[in-house]
Amino acid sequence: MDNKEITIHRYLVKKSIEGDREAQSEVYRLYAGAMYNICRRMMGEEEEAKDVLQEAFINAFQKIKNLKEADTFSAWLKRIVVNFCLNAIKKKKLLSTDIDDGYDIGEEEEEDYDYRRHQKERVMEALDKISEGCRTVLNLYVFEGYDHKEIAEILEISESASKAQYSKAKSKIRKILELENFNMA
Repeated sequence: MDNKEITIHRYLVKKSIEGDREAQSEVYRLYAGAMYNICRRMMGEEEEAKDVLQEAFINAFQKIKNLKEADTFSAWLKRIVVNFCLNAIKKKKLLSTDIDDGYDIGEEEEEDYDYRRHQKERVMEALDKISEGCRTVLNLYVFEGYDHKEIAEILEISESASKAQYSKAKSKIRKILELENFNMA
């Protein structure tokens, strides 16, 4: 992002803080795609992701006056979106029954499985096929940058359960993608 874009973003966020609806609409247009991607990865279903995205933006614009620095808007909004996703998952009550403390972690591989070499759509499809708990932990760890201690606190699970879910998610996604590769050959 160049200085002109940064200045425009900062201006739009400041106008949004002041309650300018047109600026809020433009901010929504600028950030909705990236925030939708977070929702889609975490929720696993397109319609749920859209619903959570809308709720998160409504909440963000209601609370935007509490934002101290316009420069922190992106991180602030991302945190709201992630929290709304987590709350939606908790409401579904699947997470608490999905976390398995007894899963064997096994040894970490020297090099993490390279998700980037697969097309985005295939990875999204694979994410949709794994359990809610696995998908949530994987998203928080890989895409949102939380460590296992933070994930354990957020999800109210043990740190070892977070590690187990992450390991299980990697294994399941790897198998799904490898099976697809095998079927394509």
